[in-house]
Amino acid sequence: MVYSDLNPNEALANAVPYMQAFGHMVIAWMWLDVAVNKIAAKATNTKATAYFYAYELPKITAWLNVVSSRDLTCANMAEDDF
Repeated sequence: MVYSDLNPNEALANAVPYMQAFGHMVIAWMWLDVAVNKIAAKATNTKATAYFYAYELPKITAWLNVVSSRDLTCANMAEDDF
């Protein structure tokens, strides 16, 4: 795909999954910082970090698949369909 082929309306059609994925990436970096600090402090309780990486972080792939495919399902639906 060439950047000149990009349609802004198509790009914005999936802004919510993009924001969800980006937000989870930011939180993942924050949890990584917490884990590194706990390891440095010899703390052993990293269950919350493990949970986030095992259960929440994989959601990014699904959200970004929708974004990269430029799926227009929601954009093409009438407001009454929701």
